[in-house]
Amino acid sequence: PTAGARAAPAGRADPPAEGPLPLRSLNHVSRVCRDVPASVAFYRDVLGFHSVRRPNSFDFHGSWLFGFGIGMHLIQGEPVPREHAVNPRADHLSFQCDSMTEVERRLTGMGIQYVKEVIQEGPALVQQLFFHDPDDNMIEICNCECLLQFPPSLLDG
Repeated sequence: PTAGARAAPAGRADPPAEGPLPLRSLNHVSRVCRDVPASVAFYRDVLGFHSVRRPNSFDFHGSWLFGFGIGMHLIQGEPVPREHAVNPRADHLSFQCDSMTEVERRLTGMGIQYVKEVIQEGPALVQQLFFHDPDDNMIEICNCECLLQFPPSLLDG
């Protein structure tokens, strides 16, 4: 355990009396990568992330990128084995886009295999494209903003 780390009570099911943690936003997502340069190229050239300075004090190889309001921290290592087949039901990161047609055209042009799903939800037509990064982490590109995705409690006020 790291210095100052405390174990959480086992099996705690009751919400804390003070409510949830006072969080502001998602800061970053980390990915363990077999080949950091290949992953940097993917997240930069395919998804549009930008390399940013990473602290020199780390004693392990990696790279930091930033885009779309979040950081992507790539860490050299052996990733958890994942299914090689593209499975839309697997855990994934999802990115919103302006043009599904353009994203699909570009993925095809880059030779990236993907699975396309189209879902009708009332008047909304949701389009999704799923594909993998170099370590088989799932990526989704969608037009999911056409769905109402806010908890009802936020809409009551």
